[in-house]
Amino acid sequence: MTRSLLPITQFVVKVHSRCDLACDHCYVYEHADTSWRARPKVIGDEVLARAAERIGEHAAAHGLAVVRVVLHGGEPLLAGPERLRRAAEEFRAALPPGCALDLRIHTNGVLLSPAFCELFDEVQIKVGISLDGDRAANDRHRRFADGRSSHPQVLRAVGLLRRPEYRHLYAGLLCTVDVDNDPVAVHDALAELDPPAVDFLLPHATWEQPPKRPAEQGANPYATWLLAVYDRWEAAGRPFAVRTFDSVHRTLHGLSSLTESLGLEPAALVVLETDGSFEQADSLKTAYDGAPATGLDVFTHSLDEVARHSGIAARQSGLAGLSATCRACPVVRSCGGGLYAHRYRADGGFDNPSVYCGDLMTLINGIADRGGRPPGPGATAHVVPAQAGEPAVPAGLTDPQLDELAGGHGGADTVRALVRSQLALTRAMLAAVRGASGLRTSAAWELLAELDSAAPSALDAVLGHPYARAWAARRLGGDPGAGIGPLAELAAAAAVRAGRGDTVAVPVRAGALHLPTLGRLDVAARTGEVLVTGAREGFTVRTADGEAVTVAAEGRADPRWQPVRRIRLAGGWTVALEDTDPQRDSHQWPVEDRLGEAELQAWTGALREATELLDRDLPGYAQGLRAGLSTVTPLRPGPPGRDVSAAARQAFGAVGIARPATAPTLALLLAHEFQHVKLGAVLDLVDLYDPADTALYDAPWRPDPRPFEGLFQGTYAHLAVTAFWGARVRGYDGLPGEAADHARAQFALWRGYTAEAVERLAGSGSLTALGSRFADGMRANVRPWLEVPLPGAAEDGARRARRARQPTAGTTGTG
Repeated sequence: MTRSLLPITQFVVKVHSRCDLACDHCYVYEHADTSWRARPKVIGDEVLARAAERIGEHAAAHGLAVVRVVLHGGEPLLAGPERLRRAAEEFRAALPPGCALDLRIHTNGVLLSPAFCELFDEVQIKVGISLDGDRAANDRHRRFADGRSSHPQVLRAVGLLRRPEYRHLYAGLLCTVDVDNDPVAVHDALAELDPPAVDFLLPHATWEQPPKRPAEQGANPYATWLLAVYDRWEAAGRPFAVRTFDSVHRTLHGLSSLTESLGLEPAALVVLETDGSFEQADSLKTAYDGAPATGLDVFTHSLDEVARHSGIAARQSGLAGLSATCRACPVVRSCGGGLYAHRYRADGGFDNPSVYCGDLMTLINGIADRGGRPPGPGATAHVVPAQAGEPAVPAGLTDPQLDELAGGHGGADTVRALVRSQLALTRAMLAAVRGASGLRTSAAWELLAELDSAAPSALDAVLGHPYARAWAARRLGGDPGAGIGPLAELAAAAAVRAGRGDTVAVPVRAGALHLPTLGRLDVAARTGEVLVTGAREGFTVRTADGEAVTVAAEGRADPRWQPVRRIRLAGGWTVALEDTDPQRDSHQWPVEDRLGEAELQAWTGALREATELLDRDLPGYAQGLRAGLSTVTPLRPGPPGRDVSAAARQAFGAVGIARPATAPTLALLLAHEFQHVKLGAVLDLVDLYDPADTALYDAPWRPDPRPFEGLFQGTYAHLAVTAFWGARVRGYDGLPGEAADHARAQFALWRGYTAEAVERLAGSGSLTALGSRFADGMRANVRPWLEVPLPGAAEDGARRARRARQPTAGTTGTG
């Protein structure tokens, strides 16, 4: 299949290939590519004329409305005023009618003079100047060859552009980040120069030549540095535009990026060297010698041929052109894999995440956390190790938190970090649904984006609903029953929660209006749409035939309204007993219909008793469960003698349970299933095992072999099962009786099963470095239970059960 050609709209034209500064971080002269040595110093008239002709032809053939040309170097001012005038005149004259020229020059400013400014005013060239901050910051790298500071000359150049007669030429400043510089001082120094825009650029680096990372500055120092600038920038009222920050804001809202280093928009840029050769982006000069070369030139090749070059195509292929790690990342549509050049590794080419992967994720997360949203605070993704062989901690989790999770536990703060990452994933998946469904002008989406700024807590409450993500996953997975209507339902629910008076058109499904997290309203029509208007005192639903139904926030509700019932548990913890949302049917067992009052009361009592028992006997598990379990979905009962429970991989925060006969069994099921919920969230952040492993593994508690993730999930869940029965054994210490004997038998069985499974995982050869860390943590969790003495009858019973390969009665779950 022939790739559809994407026209080139941005051209970097090298008008001079040498420089009057000797910046030690310059990618042109100091990095891998050395092609500059063999090129003419100045671009010739013939090259300029032919380049202008090629650009004009390309613009006419593709109906381009605007073309951007950046005059570059080396130092472009060394080309002299007449050469720059010639370039401006050639490019402008060659463009077809209706195509505008956005002409700019990027300079170090040393040679900028009133004469140059007069020329640029005449031929309409805007000026961007490279400056890394105050004198100390700038002189760290930007010096003359003899070591002299360039700072005074650059300030003089900026001063010229700030004059009233030249202010319209002032395009902005380009600042290369150095984490040894004070970020606040850099921001303030640049802000003093009143720029219209500032580009903060990561220094070019690859996996072969990684950026410096001072040990004392943490794992992601570039993110830390940029977030410090971001905070100062926000506090100052955003005194200038910042393409990086603005691009993060835009991509978090599903819009296009403003820079090639973020987002998934195809790159539409080519470089013209002084000898007339076409090259790919200059940043590739940092990868290896000759990396930007195309073998094409302005004399013998059209720009259509350049656009079809495999290297150009690789930078235009969006999500498909990213590594598997990047494609699995929940915030890939914001990060976009980072700058193409920064992905280079000698043994894998560019099929890698960015060498700044952790920094980019942390930056996106931090901006979202500060209100950039979506994808929400703490958003994380697969993160590549800073050094080969060194396991990376996912962004948003600290080392102690990761160790808590590896050991099977996870306190409130740790699980809240997982909650934030899952909210981020839901946001990213909804953006993907929008993109895949072509909803560029969806009223529901536009309202969601508006509420994200105006009422973020209302939106978070809805997007944090477990079954919002479950629907998005179905939709993206091609489920024919997953229509687009739930997007309007989510928008309406958020609008009702915001109470601003917004009106949303929502489709009726099976005779009901569904508002996620709020409830269900039966309406007369089986299909069609209703209008939902939220207000502080409740909301109103208007049907197609003009009927209006008002649902009050307080007081007597319309009998057709079935709200989500919430059960208040000890310590102020509230859990939704979800029996209205059609997306709740995401588990491995049929869901119950709307509960009657008697069953509701039975659930209320059982949950209160079960969670009190967990607080008492399993505090290491209960704290995280309180922080992360938001929803219990009643399931239909299983066969006699079998308790039924499940955790849906795409519904973080929810468990499905058929109410068991006793509260202790409910406590066991809650602890068991929430282990699956936690581990699923971790697996959304990092690979704990080789996904290419398709072998089946023996799970001690099942008669059938399991895929590797199934074995991992079951082992992790049974840490809580073992702890539950261990706590019961302690409670029966020294006591006789049938209940005590049952607890001892179960404890003997499950500690043996779990210990055996941990060793099977550890010896599989499929664990990543972080997976091995989890195996070590699980082994440390179960080891003390193996040392608890038990009666011989309990051990004998466990051995018989293991030989029979069937768990004894009283245990269940998805493991």
